[in-house]
Amino acid sequence: MGMASITIPCVFFIQILSIVSKSETKVPAVIVFGDSSVDSGNNNFIPTIAKCNFEPYGRDFPGGTPTGRFCNGRLPPDFISEGFGLKSVVPAYLDPTFNISDFATGVCFASAATGYDNATADVLKVIPLWKEVEYYEEYQKKLRAYLGHKKANEVISDALYVISIGTNDFLENYYALPRRQSQFTVQQYEDFLVGIAEHFVRQIYSLGARKLSLTGLPPMGCLPVQRTTNFDDPLNCLEERNKVALEFNGKLKATVAKLNKDLPGLKVFFADAYELLLQLITKPSQYGFEVVEEGCCGTGLFEMGILCNRHTPLTCPDANKYVFWDAIHPSQRTNKIISDQLIPRLKQLFL
Repeated sequence: MGMASITIPCVFFIQILSIVSKSETKVPAVIVFGDSSVDSGNNNFIPTIAKCNFEPYGRDFPGGTPTGRFCNGRLPPDFISEGFGLKSVVPAYLDPTFNISDFATGVCFASAATGYDNATADVLKVIPLWKEVEYYEEYQKKLRAYLGHKKANEVISDALYVISIGTNDFLENYYALPRRQSQFTVQQYEDFLVGIAEHFVRQIYSLGARKLSLTGLPPMGCLPVQRTTNFDDPLNCLEERNKVALEFNGKLKATVAKLNKDLPGLKVFFADAYELLLQLITKPSQYGFEVVEEGCCGTGLFEMGILCNRHTPLTCPDANKYVFWDAIHPSQRTNKIISDQLIPRLKQLFL
């Protein structure tokens, strides 16, 4: 009796251990496409003004270094990677200090200021989405040379692909410049972008991607930079922009359902950035935030990128009290709260 009671828990414990270790390795890498919400520093290595590889960016990043992440610290893919038992930061593909041995467990192709629409990438001369896909194809070749075909193909099909893009298409392109407005109504432009999103998913599926997390638009009208331009109702959210984000997300969700049905073996999770961020914006004190209308950097009303620098006066001492770090981008603490809500759902689906 005594012996059996020792053996059973022991066997049970070993089984549990093997289940845990199995689940942690089921996603061998996190691979990232998108814009500044997920760019871990690719823009440092291209000629564009859409950069942030200077202080105070990165001041709460491990080591206090500005890495080119548009944040005071880490981004959602970093937290997601860590949550899946991988490394705590996902390196930028264009960063020469990393090589394929680093990229084998996670790599970021994202570029700040880009969008689904090629015309959006042209505005600040950043990497268009088609080029991110080209870099991904190049990465696959390097991965096969490094790991061998069989192992590399397993990484490609078991990796979690995190995709976050679309806000710049509206804020930097459609609403800011005349060209797309003269060609499309806002609803037509939403449809145009959703068509590109669908093509992109089909393209990376044909290259072997199977586990995707596709992020919808945030409540764009509540970003501090948008509140600043709300002259009718100063510092309140631009509800019309939020309505567009919701409309776009509805269309993207329907496309995700269609792709999940059409493409064998594909699983796309729709990450609802709108709802997740709106909770923090509407009930900040429940999450320990004190400031929501403005970012921590400078006045928090318009500063971002080169306008948020070491010489910018008024930058807040504690970014943890702020939902936003600069006038567009969430603080590290916001990124962590959102990631903590996403990770269990992603694990449920992909492990």
